[in-house]
Amino acid sequence: MQKRIYKMLLLAILSLAFNSCSNDDDNIESLSLSGNYNGIFTVEYLNGDKFSNPVTVKFSSNNNYHSSGNGNKNDFYPAGGNGTYEMNNSKIIFSDSNIWLAHFDWNLILAGEYEYSKSGNELIISAYRSKFGLYRYELIKEQ
Repeated sequence: MQKRIYKMLLLAILSLAFNSCSNDDDNIESLSLSGNYNGIFTVEYLNGDKFSNPVTVKFSSNNNYHSSGNGNKNDFYPAGGNGTYEMNNSKIIFSDSNIWLAHFDWNLILAGEYEYSKSGNELIISAYRSKFGLYRYELIKEQ
């Protein structure tokens, strides 16, 4: 009798574990970013200064990206960037392939680790840099 209870309990636990697993291939398919996105880039510095400009970010199916930059009149809000990216859960890690001069805030380059959320055609990419502020891209995918 006791062996039967253990077997049923083990079977129930295995069943729950198996059913709770997700198919990562399905998640990757649904999280594809390929396409052109337009929107607004905003940086909010810790001192209260806030700057915004239009931005375009293009994602290719081979995990390359290109972000428009230089803001208005070369103010670098945002600076741009292009290279490769990889997605991991709710984060995107951008690896910029450019050589940059040191005359502006390098956090304005689309590079490094960002949180992201995607809902339909809307994509929000943001990063909080503790010594600087919040860098945010609010984008909508072109149809």
